[in-house]
Amino acid sequence: MKLIADSGSTKTDWTLLHDGDRHSDSIIVATFTTQGITPIHQSPADIRQILGQEMMPHLSTFPRAQLINSGVLETPLLSNTQVYFYGSGCTPAHAPMMKQILSEFFSPQNVEVHSDLMAAARALCQQDAGIACILGTGANSCLYDGEKIIQNTPPLGYILGDEGSGAVLGKLFMNAIFKDPAFSDVRDAYLKETKLTMPAIINKVYREPLANRFLASTSTFIHQHLDFEPLRQMVVDNFRLFFQRNVQQYQRHDLSIHAIGSIAHYFQEELAEAACKENFALGTILRTPMEGLISYHQKEGKNC
Repeated sequence: MKLIADSGSTKTDWTLLHDGDRHSDSIIVATFTTQGITPIHQSPADIRQILGQEMMPHLSTFPRAQLINSGVLETPLLSNTQVYFYGSGCTPAHAPMMKQILSEFFSPQNVEVHSDLMAAARALCQQDAGIACILGTGANSCLYDGEKIIQNTPPLGYILGDEGSGAVLGKLFMNAIFKDPAFSDVRDAYLKETKLTMPAIINKVYREPLANRFLASTSTFIHQHLDFEPLRQMVVDNFRLFFQRNVQQYQRHDLSIHAIGSIAHYFQEELAEAACKENFALGTILRTPMEGLISYHQKEGKNC
């Protein structure tokens, strides 16, 4: 049995997988969602509570008897399950704490904890070399050799970096609608639709928490108004900056650029245009990593 977790600050998606043998298809035993787990922001007590009160009930309610009768389960689930936990905030400094907590529920030797960037690399590239990118509220990228991440341009967050992200796109959008006369109609439409004012926006960005999420939320409006060419070009230019400041550092124009995240998914045409202008070839685009992670760990089982 394999339990795969893809965790962000808002939610954690879980998939319980039985691989079968080399000659049989794998079985997805259960899928469920809990609140997000981020060891960089949450205390061990908070994480234990989420695992105990939200994860464990799901693992105890799927049809165990049917699986035992079919021979899928021969030993107790928790001691027989390989856990792959991928999460934001699972930095080298915080991953050991996450592994220790998971080891209180599963056999320690069966627990692996990886970053969300490793999740993107495995989901997008599988066992092949490639450049894997995250383009959502934030942005990140890495050079992946098919087994491990061998280079990573530091993203620096949406104030100092994160080019290509939804948060940076929101910054560019807010700047344009209040400073560029060409965006006056777009400004009026946005303020009418959201019922916001400039002072309210300033307050959300500078005084309220999670300004990056607020800025990234503008991407929905932007996507609906891509027929306005200056706005569409803003999206393309944001992606071009991502390639110039981050991906170019790897000096690997021979590798395809793969991307994961809502911004990559919904702005695929603009991302492809930016990649072409920067002489990169675009590869796989996924909205979320789970499907790719399931495929990766299925292949991993077959190759053992």
